[in-house]
Amino acid sequence: MPEIVIDRDAVRAALDTFADPETGRSIVQMEQLKDLVIANGRIQVTLGLTSWTGPIAQQTRAAVVEILRTQFPHAAEVEVDIVDHLRPAEKIGEIGLAAKSVIAVGSGKGGVGKSTIAASLAYSLAAGGAKVGLLDADVYGPSIPHLLGVNERPQAVNNRLQPIVKDDLRVMSMGFLVPAGEAVVWRGPMLHGAITQFLRDTDWGELDYLIIDMPPGTGDIALTLSQLLPLSGAVVVCTPQDVALLDAVKAIAMFGKVSIPILGVVENMSYFICPDTGKRYDIFGSGGARRKAAELEVPFLGELPINIGIRQRGDAGETEGNLHDEEVAKYLELICQHLVQNLAAARKSQSPLPGLSVL
Repeated sequence: MPEIVIDRDAVRAALDTFADPETGRSIVQMEQLKDLVIANGRIQVTLGLTSWTGPIAQQTRAAVVEILRTQFPHAAEVEVDIVDHLRPAEKIGEIGLAAKSVIAVGSGKGGVGKSTIAASLAYSLAAGGAKVGLLDADVYGPSIPHLLGVNERPQAVNNRLQPIVKDDLRVMSMGFLVPAGEAVVWRGPMLHGAITQFLRDTDWGELDYLIIDMPPGTGDIALTLSQLLPLSGAVVVCTPQDVALLDAVKAIAMFGKVSIPILGVVENMSYFICPDTGKRYDIFGSGGARRKAAELEVPFLGELPINIGIRQRGDAGETEGNLHDEEVAKYLELICQHLVQNLAAARKSQSPLPGLSVL
């Protein structure tokens, strides 16, 4: 049997065409090709990926394998191993926050499960290996402490608030600072000051993702955030019925006015599967958010059906358990993957062309 010959430079050139999901630049250029072994017709690649890429690491690995199998169909075997690649988060904006992606989760109205989606999304990203912070910016009705089952009060160290750490999430909320049942009655400037302090004076450390649970509606906190730091984009949560979609459209328009790109729409409470009969009921209609996203030409991230377990775990402060419920986790995982893939696609489209060397 003739020996299979594979040119090393050709393999390296093929890998040079693959973009690192985080930066949008070549994995070779970014020194993420840690090792390349070609022997006996086999191609073995060791690829370094950052924790930011964790939620889509396996999809990234599969994409690299596909490139090599396509370019070198005669290879006896293609193997791609993933190892950690360290890349510190740079400080962004004027407040000194070190985060690679800042994502606002908003809705046009209350009661659509926005905070549950924000918390579940943060948990999903962390489960993929990313370093995640969760900021509850819903000053008037902070839900995150209850959803996570946390009632601690943040401590200050060297004039820096220490976020509450729960299940590997770094969390900050007005709910930690205001007694339960006490109303917050603030005007715009006080809201601006509170959000600024949460971002600037909290010791977040280095984050891959900061998820911000926004107040419902189209208030001025979105404007505050757009002035404080560059947001990667916003996720809009809505339910399928027309009255909710009308408000979701307003939320999308609000983010557009403050130059915050829309990363995608999530349809919550899409339908209900009766556990006794298995019959599906479209209580609020179904598919409305998907259709509206297509109409507005914004991405659709996925849907989440009505599930009794989600409500029970939220009431019990055990939202992390959504990731261990097979009937729920598959939807959350897909939403998370679509979100990170959309971020990666945006970075690839914005990545500058490689510079030309001057001889």
